Amino acid sequence: MGAEYKSRTQKKNEDRALQRLGEQLVALPFGQLETMELPDELLTAIELAHKIKSRSARRRQIQYIGALMRHIDPQPIEAALERIRMGNIRK
Repeated sequence: MGAEYKSRTQKKNEDRALQRLGEQLVALPFGQLETMELPDELLTAIELAHKIKSRSARRRQIQYIGALMRHIDPQPIEAALERIRMGNIRK
């Protein structure tokens, strides 16, 4: 076992964290998302999630968004969300 080994539980926890981050992105208005410089595929998936009314289909779409986010660095997204939250608190 090398230093890069992750248990199944660690991987699942990381995936859930990315899904929660995706849920936060889906909750944002599209105008704010455009300012975040997200990859086109992720932006399209979020836009589609906005349109989905079915609860189970929306859940699957958020899981897909989480899967897409595994391939990008979540730190800039988290920082942008924090800036948005701080901006909303000041208003």
